[in-house]
Amino acid sequence: MGSNELSMQLWRERELLELLLFKLEEEQLLLAAGKSRWIQFASREIEQVIERLQASGMARVVESEGVAEDWGAPEGATLRELIDHAPEGPWREVFTEHLRALTQLTAEIAQLRDANEQQLRVALRATQETVASLGIDTGAYTNQGDRARDDSARIVDTRM
Repeated sequence: MGSNELSMQLWRERELLELLLFKLEEEQLLLAAGKSRWIQFASREIEQVIERLQASGMARVVESEGVAEDWGAPEGATLRELIDHAPEGPWREVFTEHLRALTQLTAEIAQLRDANEQQLRVALRATQETVASLGIDTGAYTNQGDRARDDSARIVDTRM
């Protein structure tokens, strides 16, 4: 375990964050195009990247512990604390660049995630308003909020 291994782990994490950003942009394009049919697949891919990021984060913690010990940083040191304890030379610059890139990617991901969530809320609201404007009973309740049926829910449609 050393500085080189930690740097490689941070590169892998950066690549995963870029992949997550791509998948979020893909989801945004699907939402903008009204291709709701494919949203479930895009969401599943986003979840898979997040799972990979979690595993990568655990691997980074392991690598960081070794570097922290070598550099005299406290146990459980963050990347910023490792930079503060880095010896003079290229490692300080390398890890500073990793921190800058990770911070920027994280901010872009948060912004895109929030925009996608807003688009999903708008689409849901539009769907609900459309269904309500049709004046059709949706099953359990009428448009006035009264129960549409007095019987309990059915698993088999007996009206066939």
